[in-house]
Amino acid sequence: MFVRLRRFLKVAGVVSALSLLSTNTFASEPVVRVGVLKFGTVNWELKSMKHHGLDKANGFSLEIVPFAGGDATRIALMGGEVDIIVSDWLWVSRQRSEGRDFTFSPYSSSVGAIMVPGGSDLKNLGELRGKKIGVAGGPLDKSWLLLQGMAKQDFDMDLAGENEIVFGAPPLLAEKARDGELDAVLNYWHFCARLESVGFTRLVSAEDAANALGSTGPVSAIGYVFDEAWAENGLAAAFVNASNATKEIMGTSDEEWTRLSESGAIKDNPAALQVLRDRFREGIPARAFEDEVADAAVIYGLLSDLGGKKLVGNSQTMAEGTYWVGAQ
Repeated sequence: MFVRLRRFLKVAGVVSALSLLSTNTFASEPVVRVGVLKFGTVNWELKSMKHHGLDKANGFSLEIVPFAGGDATRIALMGGEVDIIVSDWLWVSRQRSEGRDFTFSPYSSSVGAIMVPGGSDLKNLGELRGKKIGVAGGPLDKSWLLLQGMAKQDFDMDLAGENEIVFGAPPLLAEKARDGELDAVLNYWHFCARLESVGFTRLVSAEDAANALGSTGPVSAIGYVFDEAWAENGLAAAFVNASNATKEIMGTSDEEWTRLSESGAIKDNPAALQVLRDRFREGIPARAFEDEVADAAVIYGLLSDLGGKKLVGNSQTMAEGTYWVGAQ
């Protein structure tokens, strides 16, 4: 009887110790849930972060929560199902103007471009008159609006009205471009990089358009978005630190890109992988915080004029606090 009692107490002590260890581990490594598109490029950074243990090194455990579309990630954030999503500062500003305290930390300034086939006679935006142009993202896509603004300013051209515009999903438009069904295509940066790897060239990028219209440098197209109140617990700062450390690896180590490819995180051939790597690195934010915020405000004003209330809502200026001050 006494032997059985000692064994019971011994096992109970082990269980108690394990329970305490589990509790302490959880307490020291709270979970940060990041909602992303299932096949989005942000997964590359997040998977690299986890592989190198940079989440745990910064005091949290990263959970990648996949979604089928951008709207689903935004709904999940508003519903408290995730802590962080990836979106743009335009959406954040609109939410803040409507009373929601979301805020934005820059992730990437990589933007789309109008691509033309190798050997095309088209040399500038003004030569697109009468052409068939594929446009990803729809009529209110930010890049498309900025390029229309540039076309009007520099060439007195109605880019949408003077051409045959084909809206469609990015992969479909990329395929149509490769098949020669389009004279030019405006697509997201990673589809542009893949087209570049098979001989397409950039006619003009959304960054070129923004600079022509008054921006002084690259502005992050997308960033990590979270609730300002949630950021007060220190996890936002920890996550951003981990993100920056991950970008340092991805920005300098070619071997990391090979590893991501071999692991299946990036499913592209070597030629496309190299261009994707280079374009990703070009988009790593490196500007002074105040300069980026100032240019984002300039671009916001341009988009307000070009897209109207359908794009920005009732606020004609970027809401204060759109950029998270902790990102400085």
